[in-house]
Amino acid sequence: MKKGILGLLLVVIAYSVFGQNQPNVIFLFADDAGYADFGFQGSKIMKTPNLDKLAHRGVRFLEGYVSDATCGPSRAGLMTGKYQQRFGYEEINVPGYMSENSKYLADDMGLPLDQVTMADYMKKLGYATAAYGKWHLGDADRFHPLKRGFDEFYGFRGGARDYFPYKSFEGIHHDYKMERNFGHYEEPNGYVTDVLADEAITFIENNKAKPFFIYLAFNAVHTPMQAKPEDLKQFPNLTGKRQELAAMTLALDRACGRVLDKLKELGLDENTIVVFSNDNGGPTDKNASINLPLSGTKSNFLEGGIRVPFVITWPKELKGNITYDKPVITLDLLPTFYAAGGGDVADLKDIDGVNLIPYLKGEHKGRPHETLHWKKENRAVYREGDWKLIRFPDRPAELYNLTQDITEQEDLAGKYPERLKDMYKKMFEWELTLERPMWMLKRDFEKYDIDRMDRYRTPELVKKEMMLPIKG
Repeated sequence: MKKGILGLLLVVIAYSVFGQNQPNVIFLFADDAGYADFGFQGSKIMKTPNLDKLAHRGVRFLEGYVSDATCGPSRAGLMTGKYQQRFGYEEINVPGYMSENSKYLADDMGLPLDQVTMADYMKKLGYATAAYGKWHLGDADRFHPLKRGFDEFYGFRGGARDYFPYKSFEGIHHDYKMERNFGHYEEPNGYVTDVLADEAITFIENNKAKPFFIYLAFNAVHTPMQAKPEDLKQFPNLTGKRQELAAMTLALDRACGRVLDKLKELGLDENTIVVFSNDNGGPTDKNASINLPLSGTKSNFLEGGIRVPFVITWPKELKGNITYDKPVITLDLLPTFYAAGGGDVADLKDIDGVNLIPYLKGEHKGRPHETLHWKKENRAVYREGDWKLIRFPDRPAELYNLTQDITEQEDLAGKYPERLKDMYKKMFEWELTLERPMWMLKRDFEKYDIDRMDRYRTPELVKKEMMLPIKG
């Protein structure tokens, strides 16, 4: 009997020590934010003191990417650590955009059930897991966060919703409603951005004695443009959507700051990995976001659609006030979190992301990725080193050297035809490894995205439209 008690005690002690050594993980994920719309990204207009402090305390990626220029596929790649095209998740999961020729129904739009998620992996390591905010990886019950590795959920299943509580559910689809755990619809007691921070803080307090993983997926600053009156007053020199965006960004920063303050209050900040990023480039025409100096916007494959603000901190292990200039992608977060939590990345046999920690510590000197890919039907991008090939469905391919031309203004396809041909071949080789898309877009949305790309291609025109100084 005594041996049994002693053995149990040793197990408890070992678990306790292991748990203390495992870092907590919090992923702060914004929605549709502009590349240039944070202080740590150079903005002189937006007020983001908490995120600026986070960036100063950690590593800021100068070339941080997402795996798609739209919300749903980007999140599918993030959650699985692999290119979402490899399991057919190539298009936007918005039923209204689906082609009538698709063999799948709207109910089929969601992260396939045979895919293992980031939360699944973290639970295997003993983590308590929670998802708060925007899900957008399937409205049907079988795709629900609680069935994809998360212990707790408070948020909405769809892609967008109001920031203030609905007074009535009449006419409101269930994927717009705020849902607590499974099937219990409970509208927020206040502004959604603030309430999501409340939920995360409560989870931290309830799980402070064991390792936890929080996926805090804000819907800010996605449309609809809705801000608190007191936040709007902080930007009297702005008008219209730009003022609303600034106020919504301020609320986002405040919410992130409250979560970070709670970590510090509980003495958890040193051994907590905190990542801040965004799901795709800002849709300038929709929410007045700015991606400068990058060209393009959400939905297209210019840098403004796929390169995003990206910060990671882990004070216990990583030096602060560092910029990292090699390309990384949100696919890397799954293996990074898993390895930091004590998992063996060799167990992750079917992913495309890499553990970033050895690179950030200087233990690995090369690039985390020599090549990167993006694809949506006929449009595709292949990045090799600093060279970027863009293939279009309706015009000749383009070639850019991103080191020399971050704004993608000088097409070098005619000057380097052999490089273009070689990269084209490698792009096709990668495409041959992919699954067929599970659903297809209507053609009018293809034209919409191309038109948007052309509209925001020249930085000077963007500055003019946004009434910004052309110089400076």
